[in-house]
Amino acid sequence: MATTKKPTAPQRIYQLHVALMDITPMIWRRLWIPGNLKLSKLDRVIQEAFGWTNSHLHEFRITGERYGMTEIESMDGDEDLKDDKKFTLAKVLKDSIKEFEYEYDFGDGWRHRVVVEGIMAETHYNDWPLCLTGKNACPPEDIGGPGGFDDFVQSMADPEDDDHFENWNWHGGPFDPKGFDVNTTNARIRNLR
Repeated sequence: MATTKKPTAPQRIYQLHVALMDITPMIWRRLWIPGNLKLSKLDRVIQEAFGWTNSHLHEFRITGERYGMTEIESMDGDEDLKDDKKFTLAKVLKDSIKEFEYEYDFGDGWRHRVVVEGIMAETHYNDWPLCLTGKNACPPEDIGGPGGFDDFVQSMADPEDDDHFENWNWHGGPFDPKGFDVNTTNARIRNLR
């Protein structure tokens, strides 16, 4: 006997513009996110949308509150951090909140500015989050933050640069800083299900 997917209740869909801070040219993604998505899942969606490998800690900062992985941070005695598995996007974003911050990899300091571009009213859109569009390639993991990424891009573009060969080998080949494919990105997001 075949089972049918039970439709979910209508929900709000948030259109988010997520951009890496301190990077030129801008690296960004535009996402549709169901309001019932837990912040812990939003972390994974942002990871896949940008091409990060989820190798480091993360944190959301929303109107003075911090949300992240409390099971790891509690070892440091961080009592102010709220568990991102317990909060949905709709629960933490009030109608007046138009912007918040997401940080990934505290060593490299990849800060993302997240702007709420719009909220679609109650809808029967029941699909998983979606990347609508974006621009430019995500920096490689452990590159050394925005400054290290800038040096890396310059080196990879110049075969005469002293670090070109070393960076080529470390990265495993060429790097296209403009590389972004929305279909590949959405395939990665769908694999989170």
